[in-house]
Amino acid sequence: MTFRDLNFTEALIEGLDAMRFEKATPIQEQAIPIIQSGRDLIACAQTGTGKTAAFLLPILNELTEQPQSTVNTLILVPTRELAIQIDQALEGFSYFTPISSLAIYGGRDGEAFQQEKKALSKGANVIIATPGRLISHLNLGYAMFSEIKHLILDEADRMLDMGFVNDIKKIITFLPKERQTLMFSATMSPRIEQLARNILNKPKSISLSNARPAEGISQGAFKLPEEVKMELLTYLLNIQKGHKDKMLVFASTKVKVKQIRYDLSQSGLNAAEIHSDLGQDERREVLSKFHNGTVQVLVATDILARGIDVKDIELVINYDLPSDPEDFVHRIGRTARAEAKGSALALVSPKEKRYFKNIEHLIKMEIPILPLPPFLEKSIQKIKEKRKKEGPSKGKRSYKNKSKSYKPKNKKVSKR
Repeated sequence: MTFRDLNFTEALIEGLDAMRFEKATPIQEQAIPIIQSGRDLIACAQTGTGKTAAFLLPILNELTEQPQSTVNTLILVPTRELAIQIDQALEGFSYFTPISSLAIYGGRDGEAFQQEKKALSKGANVIIATPGRLISHLNLGYAMFSEIKHLILDEADRMLDMGFVNDIKKIITFLPKERQTLMFSATMSPRIEQLARNILNKPKSISLSNARPAEGISQGAFKLPEEVKMELLTYLLNIQKGHKDKMLVFASTKVKVKQIRYDLSQSGLNAAEIHSDLGQDERREVLSKFHNGTVQVLVATDILARGIDVKDIELVINYDLPSDPEDFVHRIGRTARAEAKGSALALVSPKEKRYFKNIEHLIKMEIPILPLPPFLEKSIQKIKEKRKKEGPSKGKRSYKNKSKSYKPKNKKVSKR
């Protein structure tokens, strides 16, 4: 199905053509007609399936046909990164229309707050907001939400995981009862179903390949000691370095992300880091450099597992495995987006065997175990001999390697 088959206005089609959007994805084929009909919707779809366009396009088409000077649509999202991503997609789709939008999220200065206040009181057509920041505005009493026609909850499961359920319920009290509500989620837990029963009205339901990686992702895993992960990571990234591919590395903690980025930079790789210690402007600058290819390797915490939409990421490497297997699916979903191809590799230490089994159980497939490069044999043998001398009581290791340690700057950091 092409987007012309969905009876969009020429102005919207022109924007889609400029962005080289031609064929609708399965979630778009199923969701867009339901949204156009005015029905409430709960949709369960994996990351990278095109769900952002699935809910944006019919809303933008309606606004193109029936212009509105007040706030028409409110989109709630869990993170500032996702808010920015959706706003950027909206700007592209609506480039040839007069539709206005604004992303509202925390961590910005007073000037930004005033800009947000103006959008909420004067009426940007579409507001994309994180719940906490939006409530700060709602408590001040100037938001004009009386004519909102659409409420969209994107990554609803993530918002519940982050404890936003009460914020969502409070925000809904400011909205008209007569509205269309759309809920998109990567998973369908009992909590999501309960929330849907509370805020949706006789919704239609769509479920597409829940918790399964995109078909275009080629997966593999290496089983190895924790102490040699850095050697293997550097080797794997250097193989791809000459192809100028974008590569994304995930690690579980900010400390580990900083150390990995430091070690990669010391080895000559063009690497940057992103995590919650960075301010919003710093994150935006890093993502911009990664997007335009100035930075080839980006090392990140799970802050980016759902909040990044950069095209042409050829390789995702899990330096360590997340304890929640669904986070693994979101991590590797940063590659092979919109039916493209990509690769995802996992570095699995002995202590991560249980996480690895849980991931395979969730995605209902066995991830191929790849052979280690021969040069690691000497390092692994030394580790075995050292552990044998130390005895079983000293077998556990924290993240260390022989390279010079990263020394953090003396400044306050967030607790996240």
